[in-house]
Amino acid sequence: MPPMRKLHYTLYREDADYVAQCLDYDVSSFGASEEEALANLKEALELYLEDLPESASIPKITEVTVGELAIA
Repeated sequence: MPPMRKLHYTLYREDADYVAQCLDYDVSSFGASEEEALANLKEALELYLEDLPESASIPKITEVTVGELAIA
């Protein structure tokens, strides 16, 4: 059994769906509820990580900033 990995994610509502996005890897998923979006993200990450070598390191998240940009 591979070691347990703790990954960071964001969860937000977009129209009628919830979007769960991993901050450590470029993987995201969605669902009709928060729970469904997170379950789908977990499944997507498990599939993604299957293809990575065990020696691959998890990026270290040290700071997260949420902001807003104005675009004309």
